[in-house]
Amino acid sequence: MRIGTTLPQFQPDVERCLTLSTSAEAAGLDGVFVFDHLGPMGRPAGDFLSMLPLLAAVAAETQTVRVGSLVARIGVVADAVLVHQLATVNLIAGGRLVAGMGTGDRLSADENLAFGVGYPPAAERLAALRHCADLAKGRNLDVWIGGRSDAVHDVAQAAGVAVNVWGASPGDVRAVLAEGRGEVTWGGQVLIGRDRTEIDAKRERLGLRPDLVHGTIDEVASHLDAVRDAGATWAVCAPLDIGQPGSLETLALVAERLR
Repeated sequence: MRIGTTLPQFQPDVERCLTLSTSAEAAGLDGVFVFDHLGPMGRPAGDFLSMLPLLAAVAAETQTVRVGSLVARIGVVADAVLVHQLATVNLIAGGRLVAGMGTGDRLSADENLAFGVGYPPAAERLAALRHCADLAKGRNLDVWIGGRSDAVHDVAQAAGVAVNVWGASPGDVRAVLAEGRGEVTWGGQVLIGRDRTEIDAKRERLGLRPDLVHGTIDEVASHLDAVRDAGATWAVCAPLDIGQPGSLETLALVAERLR
């Protein structure tokens, strides 16, 4: 199973994100992924780094690591425009792009409306998602479709592309694969400590979230090992403390345990 990381893009520090990207590559991680939002969650006017420009910069700065959108939201721009933008990043990356796509969720709806962007009914968004997946496959992009619903998984299966299940348990991964869905990748928030004292301090400082995978290096590695045994081909980790000293290094140690 390949291991990827997300970046601290909700702070306007491009240099830190690029440094973390090259450090992730040097540490042997397999992927660097960027979220697609119109602003920081719950703070539409706050500073943050937009997905596509940051993804292009990461692609240009790195050499071998996969770079990906997790996930590009359909409907923010026209379907063909979104796919052309992703295809351009893929050219910059020399074919290393993972074109993750999704329909968005309730939080996405609030964000869209705050910026004056429409949020069509689910049936329209699912149709657009299928259209984007077909367009992206026509551009030879490696496509993942993100989501937990059966309807989203049906779109991925019909398009013949991978599913990304965010925050899923090993049992959830196994259940999706049992339905004959094809390739499944995992993503989720993690919080890792080198020892019990460090993880306890991190939990006290940052708190817990639903579906957060947290624990020592060995404990998180054990969880991801179960995700791998369930059949996932990737684990894209979003460390709550990414960008803080030692965060990327502890994730790299988890990856080392899984090799």
